[in-house]
Amino acid sequence: MASIAVCPGSFDPVTFGHLDIIRRGAKVFDKVYVCVLNNSSKKPLFTVEERCGLLREVTQDIPNVQVESFQGLLIDYAKSKQANVILRGLRAVSDFEYEMQGTSMNKVLDENIETFFMMTNNQYSFLSSSIVKEVAKYKGSVAELVPEAVEAALEKKFAKNERP
Repeated sequence: MASIAVCPGSFDPVTFGHLDIIRRGAKVFDKVYVCVLNNSSKKPLFTVEERCGLLREVTQDIPNVQVESFQGLLIDYAKSKQANVILRGLRAVSDFEYEMQGTSMNKVLDENIETFFMMTNNQYSFLSSSIVKEVAKYKGSVAELVPEAVEAALEKKFAKNERP
């Protein structure tokens, strides 16, 4: 049986922390679906299509990674991909507390799909998409936080927002 993982997130935008988890997950699992959450309760900077495009660009060198978007219950998406694992990255204990609730609910919905938590590399333990957006908004350098394509997309997005 192939090991298929789903790695969900908003990825608004994708950071080196996200890529760390995706790359390491791709070494562990036969197939990794990176799925961009279409969450109507959030106000993202990038559209779902833009986030998927950026993720495809920065993961194109990882042959067993496929990027898609989804809306609805994560467990339903995982089942549609015949995934047996949900892959989640953790930065700190606070992430675990949040993730534990979702994991417990997913277990109620389908006890056959496991959740794997992977600690991010220490150098990215502070990193979040929110921090990246805040720094980029005020013209700070995000070169060490995100891939070049994402840095360029952030610059373009914030340049548009400055126009009257």
